Amino acid sequence: MNIVQNRIDDLNLELTLSVGKEDYAEPMKKKLADFRKKADIKGFRKGMVPMSLVEKMYGQQALADSINDVISEGLNNFIRENNLKVLGEPLPSEDGPQNEWVNGNDFTFKFDIAQNPEVSFELSKEDEVTYYTITVTEAAKKEMKDNLLKQYGSLEEGKKAKEDDFIIVDFEQGETKVEGTYVALRNVAEAARKSFVGVKPGDVLDVNVNEAFENETDRASMLKVNKDELASLDPMFKMTVKNVKTFVNAPMTEETFEKIFGVKTEAEFDAKIEERIRAEYSQEADFRFSKDAKTYLLDKANVTVAEKFLKRWIYVINEGKFTMEDIEKDWDLFIVDYKWQMVRSFLMEKYGVKVEEADLLASAKGFAAYQFAMYGMNNVPDEQLESFAKNILAQEEQGRRILDQVENEKTFAAVREVVTLKKKKISVEKFRELN
Repeated sequence: MNIVQNRIDDLNLELTLSVGKEDYAEPMKKKLADFRKKADIKGFRKGMVPMSLVEKMYGQQALADSINDVISEGLNNFIRENNLKVLGEPLPSEDGPQNEWVNGNDFTFKFDIAQNPEVSFELSKEDEVTYYTITVTEAAKKEMKDNLLKQYGSLEEGKKAKEDDFIIVDFEQGETKVEGTYVALRNVAEAARKSFVGVKPGDVLDVNVNEAFENETDRASMLKVNKDELASLDPMFKMTVKNVKTFVNAPMTEETFEKIFGVKTEAEFDAKIEERIRAEYSQEADFRFSKDAKTYLLDKANVTVAEKFLKRWIYVINEGKFTMEDIEKDWDLFIVDYKWQMVRSFLMEKYGVKVEEADLLASAKGFAAYQFAMYGMNNVPDEQLESFAKNILAQEEQGRRILDQVENEKTFAAVREVVTLKKKKISVEKFRELN
């Protein structure tokens, strides 16, 4: 087989493969012999079918398979011998020559190949990336304290309903009565809410439920009917208030301090609040640094990718799952991520960044602790966190996400040691306005 290379540009080349009879004759002979061994044809013992009949029945398939094997071997050898870092895999050229698939003919094929670019650049203290230090204010500490006390608060009996309260009501219409329905005033339509605010146990109101409760799912739940029954209902109901439930913040007591942070005094409680805010701000600042560093590193690497080929390859390997329009729609985000993976791989090799099993487990445990904390569970035993973390890592998609996250974190940590951090103080409000 003869291969002629035509380099289109630095990243794209076209290969013309000439396949003669002598290239595929022996492989085809072996394939036909294999077909003969396996052929189960009435009137012939297995393995004793005349070769002429085997050729008639399986000749085209043997020809195609043999030539495909020859092409595959030839392309792989060419790539290996020329040390090409191939993007994806070779694709048949869209303007390839037509062949007449007849045994004994010579065949010509054209393939497009794209290469991934070489990534190479240096970093030093002359490279500067901004690192924001977010100022902790008294207002931020007060806001977190209020939120924590609200989070650990409780519903208690109230006298008059306020906008954030709940009321327990009965709905009546003729002989129909729906008892003990919870109504959150914040879910009442704004135009109707003023007639609900201030109601007391025993108050009776005429309510148009369609106007007061615009969400059909909520309305059906409150009236205890199926959603498809709503259209046939008269919307006017008599609503009797049975109870008012008001949300009361947790009290500033030792019991509350113990429950939230495991401390006993208000001073310790306030210190824990500041500690948590600083930790959260530090995480936000680290995330922002990662974002800015990623942009800086991509600009410095200035990676050029054979995008036209890459789009076509993605389309081909997904076998119709995506249209070219689908690929174009998300392309800007995809190509940034694709380039970043190349840059990150370069940096990990350059700075000897390794990801160990312990790193993945620690990250998964952190994620597990965060999920438990969202449900108010802040002191989950370590063995339970570890079990949860291992379950996360066992899931393919979640495990891949954790690996990607850890590789990013360790790469940016390595970069921070090399570049200069241009530290800048900023308020949390200004920080969150950054693009």
